[in-house]
Amino acid sequence: MAKFESLVSDIRACTLCADHLPLGPRPVIQVSQQAKILVVGQAPGTAVHRTGLPFNDPSGDRLRRWMGVDRDVFYDDRKVATVPMGFCYPGKGPGGDLPPRKECAATWRKQLLDLMPQVELTIAVGRYAINWHLKPPSKMTLADALSTWRDHYPDLVPLPHPSPRNTYWLRNHPWVEAEIVPALQARVSELVGPASV
Repeated sequence: MAKFESLVSDIRACTLCADHLPLGPRPVIQVSQQAKILVVGQAPGTAVHRTGLPFNDPSGDRLRRWMGVDRDVFYDDRKVATVPMGFCYPGKGPGGDLPPRKECAATWRKQLLDLMPQVELTIAVGRYAINWHLKPPSKMTLADALSTWRDHYPDLVPLPHPSPRNTYWLRNHPWVEAEIVPALQARVSELVGPASV
């Protein structure tokens, strides 16, 4: 426990990428050694950077609907941990936010997840998390990577990013919400209790 708390303290104080972060460092994670569900996103956006709450934006609203949980469950770190691929807001790029800084995963990810063996379900949200956890072939499309979800269930569920920017993509891939989401909700319910939304 002391090792875990020390590591979390070090992560929260991290300034490794300070020179590259337009809003400065503010690592946003939600962790405990009780949580059975681990949500792995991309990196905080500006709203999350401001509040310090993971997925505290429209993407989070959709993700919580997909999981079948309300904010009380989602923000209870004894139930749900959130460890994005990049802990700080990386800045804006031409098509949205920049990719997560690679230093985060290289420096912190393995040692933190090694101290969280209680996790029974990992939800890999978006391409960066899917690439890390599923390691699909580089030429595999997101849809093809998601179509392998049954191969990883019930320990891991891949999801597209729940951003409103992906609404059109989701409309063209209705099987994601018709097949993956109900299975995800059933698994989450097993771990934290019946759906609360």
